[in-house]
Amino acid sequence: MPAAEFLVLVKRECETCQMVGPVLAGLKQRAPLTLWSQDDPAFPEQTGGALDDRSLEQSWKHKIEIVPTLIRIEGGREVARTEGWNRADWARLTGIADIGKDLPPSRPGCGSITMDPGMPERLALKFGDLKLASQPIEVGEMDDPHEVAYDRGWSDGLPVIPPTDLRIARMLGGTTRKPNEVIGLIPPNLAECTIEKAAVNAVMAGCRPEYFPVVLAAIEAALKPEFSMHGLLATLWFSGPVVIVNGPVTKRIGMNWAGNALGQGNRANATIGRALQLIIRNVGGGRPQEIDRSIMGNPGKYTFCFAEDETDPTWVPLNVARGHARGTSTVTLFHGDGVHAVCDQRSRDPESLSRSLALTLWSVCHPKLAQWSHAILVLSPDHYDIYKQAGWGRKEIEAGLWQALKRPAKDLVQGAGGVAEGLDPSRANEIVDKFHPGGLLVVRAGASGGLFSAVIGGWSAQRRHTEVQVVSQEIGT
Repeated sequence: MPAAEFLVLVKRECETCQMVGPVLAGLKQRAPLTLWSQDDPAFPEQTGGALDDRSLEQSWKHKIEIVPTLIRIEGGREVARTEGWNRADWARLTGIADIGKDLPPSRPGCGSITMDPGMPERLALKFGDLKLASQPIEVGEMDDPHEVAYDRGWSDGLPVIPPTDLRIARMLGGTTRKPNEVIGLIPPNLAECTIEKAAVNAVMAGCRPEYFPVVLAAIEAALKPEFSMHGLLATLWFSGPVVIVNGPVTKRIGMNWAGNALGQGNRANATIGRALQLIIRNVGGGRPQEIDRSIMGNPGKYTFCFAEDETDPTWVPLNVARGHARGTSTVTLFHGDGVHAVCDQRSRDPESLSRSLALTLWSVCHPKLAQWSHAILVLSPDHYDIYKQAGWGRKEIEAGLWQALKRPAKDLVQGAGGVAEGLDPSRANEIVDKFHPGGLLVVRAGASGGLFSAVIGGWSAQRRHTEVQVVSQEIGT
C-alpha cells in the first residue's frame, strides 16, 4: 500500500486555519506535508510558513472551496479530503487518533479566496481550459468603449455593456454547454453562432449569467425553420420576435409577469429579448435599412420578452397548452407587432367579455382581413377573474373567443362599407374566422386595478398558415 502524504491549503485571515496551526506543525513531523497559503507564505508560523499560493493556481487546481482543506494523497492521487476542522475526520484521514486533542471537536472553515465574486471566472481564464475564441478588440486609453461599440455598428441604438473576457467568462458560467458548441446559422448571413458568441451578445445586452439558458433557448427557437427568422427579419411588416417565458425559471431569475409586464423596468425581461435581437444583428448581420426592411418597425424590435402569470394553479399555462409538461421551463416565440390596448370596464359575464375582446382582435392587420395573421391576447387579472368566476378556464375562454370571432364575409369583402380593402368577393356567402386554428394565443399577465387587457398583432405572413408558425423550445442548462 503506498505511503500517504498530505496537502493542506490555508489562509491567514481564517480563524480556523489559525487554530489548526499547531496541528499542522505536528502532522509535518510525522508525515510528508505540502502546505500552501492563499494570502501569506509566512503563515502558519508554527510550521515555518507555507508555499506561496497567492496566485491561487494550486487552490484552483485542487478545486478548493473551503479553507483549511486537508487532502490525503496516495501514489500521487487524491484519495480523500475534508474541509474545515473536524477532529474525527482529520483523525480518519491522517491515522493519528489523538490529533488536535486540545481543540474543539469541530469548527467550520472559511471561504476560499477562489470563491470570491468574479474569482472563479478569472482563474478559469488564467489557469483553466477556458480559452475564448472571440477576437479581442483593443480600445485606446483615451477611447470610450461605448462609443467604440456605436462606431463599429454593434449597438441597437442604445448603449451596450463592453464584453470583456471576464464578463464573457461569467456569462458562460450560466450554462453547462461548451463555449465552442455551435447553436446554428444565424440569418440573414447564415453565420455560425457558438455558445461563446451568444455569450458575448448577452453581455452586451446586459444579461445576468442566470438568464443565459433562456437566451440560448430563444436562439434555438428562432432558428427553427417553421419560425422563418430570415423572413421575419426581411419583411416590410412591423413584426419582430416576441419571447414568452413559462415555467419555474421565471421565478428563479426574477422575470416580470405582473404590472408593466410588457414594458420597461425588469432586467430579465428587457435583456433576454435584447440579447436575441443583438445576436441577429451582430452575428447574422440583420441591420435596419439593410436586410431588415421593415417600413416602420416597432419598439419591440429592441426587446419584447415577458413571463406568463402562472400564480393561479387552475390555469393551464401557454406552454402546457402547446404540449409541454406542466412545470417545464420553455420559451415561446411569436412574430409580433406593437401592443394594442383593450378597455372593457362594463362586461361582467364571459360571453359579453369575449365579444368585447373579439372586437379589438378583429382589428389585427385590418378589420376586413381574416386569417391574415396570428395574435396574442394578454389577459389581465381583472378580465381573467370575470372568466374564472363563471367557471371558465383556458379551454372555455378559447372556445368563447373563437365563436365571437366569426363574421359574415359579406361585411368584409372588398368594397363593403365603402372600403376597398377586404376579402375576395367570391367568399361573400361564407362565415369566416378571424384566425387560422391555433392562431390566437391566450396568455395571462399584468396587474389588477384596471379592466384592461392587450392584443399583440402578428406578422401578415402568417396567412400562410402551414409555412410560418409560432414555435416553442424547452430551456436547458
